[in-house]
Amino acid sequence: MTKFVFVTGGVVSSIGKGIVAASLGRLLKSRDYSVSILKLDPYINVDPGTMSPFQHGEVFVTEDGAETDLDLGHYERFTDTSMSRLNSVTTGSIYQAVINKERRGEYNGRTVQVIPHVTNEIKERIRRVAQNRNPDVVIVEIGGTVGDIEGLPFLEAIRQFRKDVGRENVIYMHVTLIPYIPAAGEIKTKPTQHSVKELRSIGLQPDILVCRCAQPIPEHIKAKVSDFCDVPEACVIAANDAPSIYEVPLLMEQEGLAEQAIRLLNLEDRIPALDKWSTLVERLYTPTQTLDIAIVGKYVSLNDAYLSVVEALRHAAIAIHAEVSIRWISSEDIEANDPADYLEGVHGIVVPGGFGSRGIDGKIRTIEYIKEQGIPFLGLCLGMQCVVVEWARNVAKLSEANSAEIDPESENPVINLLPEQQDVVDLGGTMRLGLYACRLEPGTLASQLYDQPVIYERHRHRYEFNNAYRNLFLETGYVVSGTSPDGRLVEIVELPDHPFFIASQFHPEFQSRPNAPHPLFLGMIKAAAKRSGNPSAMDEIAPAPAMSEPEAWTQSIADPVA
Repeated sequence: MTKFVFVTGGVVSSIGKGIVAASLGRLLKSRDYSVSILKLDPYINVDPGTMSPFQHGEVFVTEDGAETDLDLGHYERFTDTSMSRLNSVTTGSIYQAVINKERRGEYNGRTVQVIPHVTNEIKERIRRVAQNRNPDVVIVEIGGTVGDIEGLPFLEAIRQFRKDVGRENVIYMHVTLIPYIPAAGEIKTKPTQHSVKELRSIGLQPDILVCRCAQPIPEHIKAKVSDFCDVPEACVIAANDAPSIYEVPLLMEQEGLAEQAIRLLNLEDRIPALDKWSTLVERLYTPTQTLDIAIVGKYVSLNDAYLSVVEALRHAAIAIHAEVSIRWISSEDIEANDPADYLEGVHGIVVPGGFGSRGIDGKIRTIEYIKEQGIPFLGLCLGMQCVVVEWARNVAKLSEANSAEIDPESENPVINLLPEQQDVVDLGGTMRLGLYACRLEPGTLASQLYDQPVIYERHRHRYEFNNAYRNLFLETGYVVSGTSPDGRLVEIVELPDHPFFIASQFHPEFQSRPNAPHPLFLGMIKAAAKRSGNPSAMDEIAPAPAMSEPEAWTQSIADPVA
C-alpha cells in the first residue's frame, strides 16, 4: 500500500518546504523506493499560468502540458521522475471541480460545503497520484504557512486522510524556522514552538520537525524543541543553510530524516545508494574554471522567474567540472544603451522566454551583438522568435518586420499565431503546452548535440515561425535544424557561420537534470569554456555518471557530445 508524507511549513514563507520534500524524495529513491511528489497550492488561480513571474516566479511545465508551481521542477530534478498535472493542485482547481459537480447535480441536492465536499475533493486528488503510478511513497507539500486562512481546507483534508488510510500509512512533517539573533548571539526556538502550537490547534501533531537555521543547532536546543513540541529528539532534524540545494539531501541523510520517515511508515530500512549524488556535489564544489554567462531577459529582478534556466546551466557546468557566474541583465537596459556596456567579457549568453513587448528590442539588439562578437548563444522560446525578428530586420531587410504578438498590424509578421490559436479568448491553459516530438535535420548542430533523429521536448507558447518566410530564411544562410514530424512547425534554428548559435521554440531547461544536463545547455557551456580560453577541462575530466535511467530523450552525461 502507498504511504503518505505530508509536508507543512510554519513561521515564514519560502522556508524551503519544496527542497525538503524533494530531498526526502531523493533519499527514498536512493533506497530503491518509488516516489511521487504532489504540491497543494492554496491560491485561487486554477494554475499559475496567467500569473506574472514577478508574483510567482517561473511557471514549470510538465510533459502532459500542466502549468505548475516551480517546486515541481525541484521534484523532477531531485528524483529523476517526471511529474504530471496530477502532481499540481490549487484551491482554484478544487473549487472549479466542486462547482462543476454541483452544476451537474452530482451532489443530489445537498448543500455544498467546505466540509465534506471541498475536503473530499482534495483527498481524491491525493489518491489519484497514488493510483496513477502506484508509488511506494507519495510526498505531499502544502503551500503557504500554517495559520493562513486559505490553507485551512488543505490542512483539514490531510488531518482526515490519516483516519481514512490508517495511522501507520501517514506521517506529518513540519518545516519551521529557528532564527539566530546575531545581536544576542542566540538561537531562538519560540517561533517554532508557536508554529507547532498553531498546527496542533487544528488537529495536526507533527511526527518530524525539520528546523531551518542559519547556524548549526546544538543538541540542547534540539532537546528543548523536542520537549516543547512533543516530538522525539531523533525526529528534530536540523536544516542548516547550504551553499547549494543539491547538498541538502546529503545533510538530511546525516540528520537521519529518511531513517526516521522509514521507521514511522513501517517500511524496510535499506542501505542508501548516495555515492553518485555525493560525487555530483563534490564536483559542484571543486570547479576548475568559472564561466561568466549572461541571462538577458525582462524578469531578471526576480531570479526565480528563470529558475530552470539557471539550474540547467549549472547542470551543464558540473558536467565539465566548471561553475557558472550568472550576469543578470535587463533587456530594457540594453534598449537604451550600448550592449557592450553590459555584455563585454561574457563567455556565453542566454535569451530566455517571456511574453509581451517590454524589453523585446533589447533582446534583438543583444542578438545583433552576439552575431558581431561571436559569443556562444542559446535562445529559448521567445529568444528564438527574437532571432527570427532580428534576421528579418537586419539580414532580409523586411520592412517593419516583427512578431504579431508585439505588432498585430506588422507588414511582415515573421512570427505569427497558429491558425488554431486565432479565435482563442481564454489565456489560461490554451497555449501549445507539454511534450511534442521534434525531427532533427541530419548534419546540423542540433543533430550533433542530441545524437538522435527524433527528440521530445516541452513547449509553452502561442506564436510560431511564419512559414511564409521560411525559404527566404534558408536562402540567407540560416538553418532550420528541427521541425515537427510533419515539417510544418519550426522548432530549432541555427546560424552555422558562428562558434555556437542555436535557438529552440521549446523549453529545454525543463528536462535538464543535475546528473543528466540537457544537450543544448551542455553544448553552449562547452562553447563558452572554449571562448574563456580554458577548454581543457571539457576533455580531461569525465562527467559523473547518471544515477538512474533518464526519461524521455535525456541521455547520461557519462559520454557527453564532443
